[in-house]
Amino acid sequence: QVQLVESGGGSVQAGASLKLSCVASGRTLSTYNMGWFRQAPGKEREFVAGDQPIRRITQVGDSVKGRFSISRDNTKNTAYLQMDSLKPEDTAVYYCAAVLLRFSVPTVPADYNYWGQGTQVTVST
Repeated sequence: QVQLVESGGGSVQAGASLKLSCVASGRTLSTYNMGWFRQAPGKEREFVAGDQPIRRITQVGDSVKGRFSISRDNTKNTAYLQMDSLKPEDTAVYYCAAVLLRFSVPTVPADYNYWGQGTQVTVST
């Protein structure tokens, strides 16, 4: 079992940056793909970013390309989502997720087994 806890959300103005953290316990993250998703009210959960730690590849969703990036520190068992140039449409609850190592970066929520509780990000104009 993997337990995930997100932090770092908040309310910011458009153009600001935030860095979300996802601390894992129960297992070492080095053998898990990590993903970040978001869900706005009335919308489906959307893939934001993900990684494959062995092949050292990352992938981001089209709507955040060039602004968001995923990283991790396996020594701290923590994954991060750096969010720059935030826009009001980035407002959502952000979730981190984990799945036992896959060859590629999963981009569908159903591919992940473990989820955090979510952290709210609100971007105002």
